[in-house]
Amino acid sequence: MNNNVITEQLTAAGRAIEHDSFAVIDSEVRSHSYTAEQWPVVRRMIHANADFDFNGLTDFHPDAIRAGVAAIRSRTSRVVADVEMICVGLSQPRLAHFNMTTHQFISEPQVIADAKEQGTTRAVQAMRRAHHLGLLDGAIVGIGNAPTALIELVRLIHERGVRPALVVGMPVGFVSAAESKDLMALEQQVPWIVIRGRKGGSTLVVAAIHALLGLAEAAEHP
Repeated sequence: MNNNVITEQLTAAGRAIEHDSFAVIDSEVRSHSYTAEQWPVVRRMIHANADFDFNGLTDFHPDAIRAGVAAIRSRTSRVVADVEMICVGLSQPRLAHFNMTTHQFISEPQVIADAKEQGTTRAVQAMRRAHHLGLLDGAIVGIGNAPTALIELVRLIHERGVRPALVVGMPVGFVSAAESKDLMALEQQVPWIVIRGRKGGSTLVVAAIHALLGLAEAAEHP
């Protein structure tokens, strides 16, 4: 039985629709290779886009779920995103329950100026800005739009010793998107969740983090 309260829909009707949707997904997915902890993340991603391809395209570092749930339950972590859409999409009451804040810097004037001056993307400079402010270490980093942000994050991990608690790397697109996720998936020192190939997007990052929030709440009352 699901005893979650904070990470559930606020009304009985909303909860029924969501649970029925999950039941449909479970019934239509004939098989999958995910663990009992990983499947709720994949299922919620399928629910977000009605796309069953994420059963198979979604890949997990072996420590991803444990690390993500531990970071959330620590009540000292935060979400650092590549774009504002992720911050807006995340449920503020659910985040507040775990004392989590959201951060993104893609539209800061200095980020834009640095990108123009250095010939990079805003997403690259936004990751550098988050690092400069000390926000990446111990954070859940969600990247759903910009492959260059994920590539820069990998660089910061290797060259600057940055250590996020978890990277939810799901940039969508046709230029460097698949390659950026493959690069992240080579990382052994930092846990990650990625979508292989071109598919991805901010809604999927939000779905994955919401699933992790649900798992974290469930862990509070086993």
